[in-house]
Amino acid sequence: MMFDIGDKVVYPMHGAGVIEGIEEKEILGQKKKYFVMRMPIGDMKVMIPMENVNHIGLRQVVENEAINRVMDILGEQEQDLATNWNQRYRANMDKIKSGDIYEVAGVVRSLMIRDRAKGLSTGERKMLDQAKQILISEMALVQNLESKEVFTLLDGLIKERDASM
Repeated sequence: MMFDIGDKVVYPMHGAGVIEGIEEKEILGQKKKYFVMRMPIGDMKVMIPMENVNHIGLRQVVENEAINRVMDILGEQEQDLATNWNQRYRANMDKIKSGDIYEVAGVVRSLMIRDRAKGLSTGERKMLDQAKQILISEMALVQNLESKEVFTLLDGLIKERDASM
């Protein structure tokens, strides 16, 4: 799949952004073309080798309708994960690496619920922050909102669900 300047894309493990340009760089004597992607959270610029796009799982952001499903996932009750910390961490990391917005939403939901109920280890806290950033960046781009607005919306959803339990 090829992308164009102006496309809104998701870079798994990093989040969503907009392709602002294509540059050719010479590194270690090899010329390669790169997509230049601007990420709204942290106003970061990422250069992605064009030849690696399919391998890393770069994809278009979801359609607006998909955000409704994400909201449903965030509002669902959590199935108690009866795995130890290490197994849970690996399973959640695989979900985040998949780049699938629904999987990432599930990780955010699970970790936020666990945080409110039992607290999180340092590793899981970092994972929650990373998953939230990835999810919020895509939701913000799809809905043309500021990331702060999406964060507030996400937090409100979790609190609503907690109140109804």
